[in-house]
Amino acid sequence: MNDDTLFHELALTLLPGIGPQLTRQLMSYGGAAKNVLMMPPGKLRRIPGVGAATVAILTGKEREMAFRKAETDLKKAEKDGVQILFYTSKRFPSRLKLIPDAPAILYYQGTADLNAPKTVALVGTRKATDYGREQTERIVKGLLPHRPLVVSGLAYGIDIMAHRAALQEGLETVGVMATGLDRIYPHTHQKTAEKMREQGGLLTEFPFGTPPDRYNFPARNRIIAGLSDGTVVVEAAIKGGALITAELALSYDRDVLAVPGNLGSPSSEGCNALIRDNKAALYAEPRDLEQLLNWDAALHQSGKFKPTPSYSADDFTADEFALITILAAASGREMQMDELAWKAQIAIYAVASLLLALEFRGVVRALPGKKFALV
Repeated sequence: MNDDTLFHELALTLLPGIGPQLTRQLMSYGGAAKNVLMMPPGKLRRIPGVGAATVAILTGKEREMAFRKAETDLKKAEKDGVQILFYTSKRFPSRLKLIPDAPAILYYQGTADLNAPKTVALVGTRKATDYGREQTERIVKGLLPHRPLVVSGLAYGIDIMAHRAALQEGLETVGVMATGLDRIYPHTHQKTAEKMREQGGLLTEFPFGTPPDRYNFPARNRIIAGLSDGTVVVEAAIKGGALITAELALSYDRDVLAVPGNLGSPSSEGCNALIRDNKAALYAEPRDLEQLLNWDAALHQSGKFKPTPSYSADDFTADEFALITILAAASGREMQMDELAWKAQIAIYAVASLLLALEFRGVVRALPGKKFALV
């Protein structure tokens, strides 16, 4: 991708009132961000969902302001070592592409692979107890054989405990932020954030300079849920951000576990309710998570890991890698071509040719009934 392409992609996302879904709609008609931003008003009006107000934003002074900010932000990103990932990028987290309300752009500063083979979110209350800290540390130690990417929200309480436990145990950990990358919040977590840049990373959909607006936190939570194979709620009150994350994970068809706590403990009421209502599996030991996420098969057959196929996004097109990711998430289950097309949001005729190419490369195998699986 050249700088001109990224410049226009960034500018498109900086326009007021142009959210992720409208961005995708515009891109589907324009084919490229530059085409969208240079499209004449008459052609823009023919795009479904685009009214007079949107046309004015795309062609007026807001566009020029977005161009200026994009130029400034690209320079800052280069200076600070920040990757800007548009949703069409091969480096954009493939798990995140599968959720219906995925962000259109991400700002990432770090060393971890956002497409790591295994990812898990650890979340919970900001008013964590000693029990919550102990359980967080115990969970992280139990994850060590799998070397997953640990995801959380850099907040007070369970979130920062999860990041610090991962750092202590040598695991990579990514903090999803509700601010711009240049606005660490809370500021008291600055030192931990600096360590995470070297052993994990910091990730946000919000541009530089964005303050910690309260409306940003629920949006941040959907990224935590969407980035992870499963979410573990360690401690949670009956209401709060951790339960929002759990509900989002469930809506994305991701697994949720909860650590039970003492009856009557305010910090465990949310976890106990999730288990009672059959919204979360009970987490008591690492095997609970391993079985739910199907992480245990290779580990327990021989007492150690067996090598499993792993693929790099750099070796495939964005659409090819999206199909590989979906098949990998199916944990060996055969999938129909139309199901793959729906989950990847790719036209079925295109999926057919993509699967054929992957079959020739020995990545997928075709099965009777137009079903496919990873080799």
